[in-house]
Amino acid sequence: MADEKTPSYEKAREELTEVVRRLEAGGLTLEQSIELWERGEKLAAICENWLQGARVKLAAAMAERRPEPASDEAPF
Repeated sequence: MADEKTPSYEKAREELTEVVRRLEAGGLTLEQSIELWERGEKLAAICENWLQGARVKLAAAMAERRPEPASDEAPF
């Protein structure tokens, strides 16, 4: 996910917060509002991708810590 064009999660979240603030403040033209909305959608998708990647890494780390049940053991 981390390439030169993709902002970090923190930067994307910060910019998304600013986009929302500007939209909520109003006083924009329709074109400006649409551009900001579209940018916000892209930033939200970037944040979601970062979070999904973190969930996958966390699940993998947790799976490594759990001992595998013996084949003759019931899982619960």
